[in-house]
Amino acid sequence: MNKMSGDTMEGTEIAAEAAAPESRRMALGGRWLRPLLMFVVPALLLLAGAIYWLSRGDTVSTDNAAVKQDIVSVSTQVNGPVVEVAVKNGDRVKRGQLLYRIDPAPYRVALEQAEAQLAAARLQTSQLQTQAAGTGADIVGATANLRIKQNALGRQQALLRRGFTTRTDYDDALNEVRAAETSLADARARAANAHAAIAPGEQPSVAQAMAAIDKARLDLSRTDVRAPMDGTIANADRLQVGQMAVSGLGMLSLVHSSSAWVEANFKEKDVGRMVRGQRASVEVDAYPGEKFEGRVHSVGAGTGSEFSLLPAQNANGNWVKVTQRVPVRIVFDGNPDRPMIAGLSVTATVYFDKSK
Repeated sequence: MNKMSGDTMEGTEIAAEAAAPESRRMALGGRWLRPLLMFVVPALLLLAGAIYWLSRGDTVSTDNAAVKQDIVSVSTQVNGPVVEVAVKNGDRVKRGQLLYRIDPAPYRVALEQAEAQLAAARLQTSQLQTQAAGTGADIVGATANLRIKQNALGRQQALLRRGFTTRTDYDDALNEVRAAETSLADARARAANAHAAIAPGEQPSVAQAMAAIDKARLDLSRTDVRAPMDGTIANADRLQVGQMAVSGLGMLSLVHSSSAWVEANFKEKDVGRMVRGQRASVEVDAYPGEKFEGRVHSVGAGTGSEFSLLPAQNANGNWVKVTQRVPVRIVFDGNPDRPMIAGLSVTATVYFDKSK
């Protein structure tokens, strides 16, 4: 029993002696590992941050961006019920293609009325010209009558001096001369008025009637509402036959699909180095994993808040500085091979190191 206990103690001592160098090595390693971790790990983090900062220094990105397109709200310029709809949502149309038609009957009647007014104006002009020509004959007749009365007065005056006539006959002849002079003056006044009623060139009433015809024809042509540009039809589901079209009220939308661009709202501190022509890339959320190349087309002339309906008024004591956003237009290089739908969310990146 004592022998076994001695052997056990001897084995324990031998194991302790064998483990002592290993413990010393672990203690030595732990003493160097802690300072190594304290200096190396922060250094690696700083190095990674510096690499990231340097790599990001030549680019700036924002996800406050969206695809934009030219969208026209097509409205009518004349009022009336819709009698024909020639398009539906998603249709691609060409410029000048018929979209819908408004009842043209009232405008045809208005054109006929304007043409009747023109005919009446021309008839009135003809009457005035005839009247002016007739006043010339009145003047000739009044002039001849005056000469006859003047000759008669001369004879009465000669007879009165010789005593062969009475004073009464002489006065009657004098009164007839004065009446003839008045008739001549009236004829000349009528002639002047008749000629004044005839304007040089086009008669005003005729010109007014022709203008009314032009307007009636224009209104009639506007009953056919046509596409102002090439594009794709949208919001046409609310356009129905029988619906009353009101001037200025949009009836459908036309999207110019070949003119898509990106409007990216960059922070004000990021636009100082932006110039027209700098290279850009666009990532569209609808097409993950794909990039579309483009270029900076223009930098906004004002921040978004300046063009809002109610711009901010900062002239007060409660002013808080807010980072402003500046809209930057980015155009695609060529036509993207994917549909660029207006309003799609994108992430835009501008490269400062590579411009044109």
